[in-house]
Amino acid sequence: MVSFRVDAPDFPLFLAPMAGVTDGVFRRLCREQGADVLTTEFVSAEGILHRNERTREMVEFDPEVERPVGVQLFGAEPARLAEAARAVVDWVRPNFIDLNFGCPVNKVVSKNGGSSLLRDCPTLEAVARAVVGACAPLGVPVTAKIRIGWDADSINAVHVGRILEGAGITRLAVHGRTKEQAYSGLADWEVIAAVAEALTIPVIGNGDLDSPEGIARRRAETKVAGVMIGRGAMSAPWIFRRTKEFLATGVLPPEPILEERWEFVLRHARLHVAARAGRGSGSGRDDRSPEHGAMSSLRGRLMAYSRGMPGGRNLRGLFSQVTSVAELEDLAAAHLSDVAESGELVAAG
Repeated sequence: MVSFRVDAPDFPLFLAPMAGVTDGVFRRLCREQGADVLTTEFVSAEGILHRNERTREMVEFDPEVERPVGVQLFGAEPARLAEAARAVVDWVRPNFIDLNFGCPVNKVVSKNGGSSLLRDCPTLEAVARAVVGACAPLGVPVTAKIRIGWDADSINAVHVGRILEGAGITRLAVHGRTKEQAYSGLADWEVIAAVAEALTIPVIGNGDLDSPEGIARRRAETKVAGVMIGRGAMSAPWIFRRTKEFLATGVLPPEPILEERWEFVLRHARLHVAARAGRGSGSGRDDRSPEHGAMSSLRGRLMAYSRGMPGGRNLRGLFSQVTSVAELEDLAAAHLSDVAESGELVAAG
């Protein structure tokens, strides 16, 4: 039997679950770079219960390299979520189930999922208790992720955290923005610190973590038990490795040079295309090859990698049109040559 509990470092670095980003390929790449705990993209309880094939793909992971890993669920009907959690444990045996009470996307909120439950604490508590009750006999802990509130006038993260702790949630991640902020403005780490102070379960801080120095400062200034890195990992997955080294030694390691960044980007593209081919997932359009479809789905990820690269704006325009790994390889060679000829610095900044 798989052990559901896996030891993590004293101050673990979590890869945040991000829709359309943290698929299996990206999770494994972040694991190689030092991420301690992984979580799938969020999936709906209804998708699980309807045995939706796309949903099944989203919750699958490589047990040899991705543990500890959790599956994140969202929904608002306690009994359905409990049933979905049991199904997920039966399917893929994750190390934990994570409940999404933080997604600000309107199509999720409109279905009373994600951050909408921050305004409906009785339902939030009922969901948490139902899923904990379903998973406890299976030996699977249940965690949760929240935002600090619905808007600036309803900051209730401490209250919600206490409710979830009382319902049996074993770890809580707190994103320091409200639903109304979405991803704009600054994360409020004072609220995150207050939640960490108020609860006895581990609290994981999330929001505006894009440098080893910033992460070290949040660790020193709050009682968070770890941090969850989202957008900072999208453009620079090596933030996990660099942060671990900085926390261990106090010496800030250099950013990877441009050639190393391109090697990483190309490897991601090759693995992504191979994974899509392995699932038989083409674009669904007759005029595009499966590789074209796979590369089209990766364009947003490629644009994130351009951050900090010389000529990043021009690169983003080129990335929006790339249709094959060979084209990306040619683009990389041309970019490296242009940078070398122009004498620009090749260290990523």
